[in-house]
Amino acid sequence: MKVAIYTRSQELKADPRFIALMDRLAAFDVYQMNTIEDVQPQTDLVLSIGGDGTFLSASKRVGQSGIPILGVNLGRLGFLSEYSPEEVGEALPAGRYTVEDRTLLETRIDGDILREGSSFWPYTLNEVSVHRGGAAILGVDIKIDGNPVPTYWADGLLVSTSSGSTAYSLSVGGPICMPEAKVLIIAPIAPHNLNVRPLIVPDTAEITLSMQSRDEQVMCSMDNRNLILSPSATLTVKVAQFSLKRVRLAKSNFVKALTTKLFWGEDVRNDRDL
Repeated sequence: MKVAIYTRSQELKADPRFIALMDRLAAFDVYQMNTIEDVQPQTDLVLSIGGDGTFLSASKRVGQSGIPILGVNLGRLGFLSEYSPEEVGEALPAGRYTVEDRTLLETRIDGDILREGSSFWPYTLNEVSVHRGGAAILGVDIKIDGNPVPTYWADGLLVSTSSGSTAYSLSVGGPICMPEAKVLIIAPIAPHNLNVRPLIVPDTAEITLSMQSRDEQVMCSMDNRNLILSPSATLTVKVAQFSLKRVRLAKSNFVKALTTKLFWGEDVRNDRDL
């Protein structure tokens, strides 16, 4: 098996857990990658070493190659980089894993991009969000398959995949969705109206966002990448024609991850002396 290693921190290579993992994978053809140009022919999978941010960066670098990504958690909270080096070191040589498809969003921007934080790549795994670029409130006009939705007045708004439901969307009150759910989430960020709520739409929908703002710029985030847009820009968001391949180890499941990562259902009163 040919395995590419991707990490954003070279310091992690000195971590004893990383060194032990490399020892467990000694029988494999392992090499380091930094860009898509580094990916060698017949590569079977990419090991993303770090946290969820590293996994998102790896997804951009793997691009449309279809090579599965396995997230190894040497960072903090990990939903995408779910597994410890010890778990990966045991399961991978034994072949105890499956490959699942994760939905990607494709975003088209019509209008001026005032500044790019990195080279523009239109695909995202978690979410696309727009934010006010100054002190003024942001109005976001939405159309779903051409049908207008009442304007959201807020700090911003995001469109999330089901994979992203445990990321930024969760922080703004969005619902938790199983990763295999074929839905998209539209959620306002700090809305200035008690009557607006997150909205779930089928992943066949095409969502158009246009902004109203007195500021000279609007911020746009695509996973962990940032853009500065003109307020007159329009975003069209839909599901991409290809998916991201993610490696899942045999004993893992999403509900278990909710309880171990987010302490879902835990009653802190049980730990108090009443």
